[in-house]
Amino acid sequence: MTVASAADVVAALRAAGQTVATAESLTGGLLCATLVDVAGASVVVRGGVVAYQPDLKTALLGVDADLIAREGTVNAGVAEQLAVGARTRMGATWGLGTTGVAGPGPAEGHRAGTVHVAVAGPDGVVSRRLQLDGDRDRVRRSAVSAVLADLHYRLGKNNGSTDVESDREGGGDDRDA
Repeated sequence: MTVASAADVVAALRAAGQTVATAESLTGGLLCATLVDVAGASVVVRGGVVAYQPDLKTALLGVDADLIAREGTVNAGVAEQLAVGARTRMGATWGLGTTGVAGPGPAEGHRAGTVHVAVAGPDGVVSRRLQLDGDRDRVRRSAVSAVLADLHYRLGKNNGSTDVESDREGGGDDRDA
């Protein structure tokens, strides 16, 4: 995955006439803030929800409460449901979801730096598990960079089209970043 700046993502969304929304846990609003730091982002950013607690993930974004009860909040399924919830509930072309453990210590049986990011779009939803190094700030910033790179990849792959089937659809790609 190549590095993509927020400016690259905003430009690609603008060129395609598409929009994005975010559903964040681990990143606590940093993802949406990074996007809106770009001049002209208001044309493409629909909004963002920071749902740090499990009950808000369920109530605001439609994450399955049984999934959370069974597996916790740090997993691919939760990231994917966050992304889908952002996309559908905010009426965006693309939804981005982040969940994980920023640290400094472990949570839910996962070590610090365990992160799941997801991108939901017209061609499906994909997620990626990352094991990131660094302090809390670096983990959060690296998660933002990863999910922006994933969206940029999907935008480029589809050339802005919204009717292309993804060969990664429904994936739980476990590549480390």
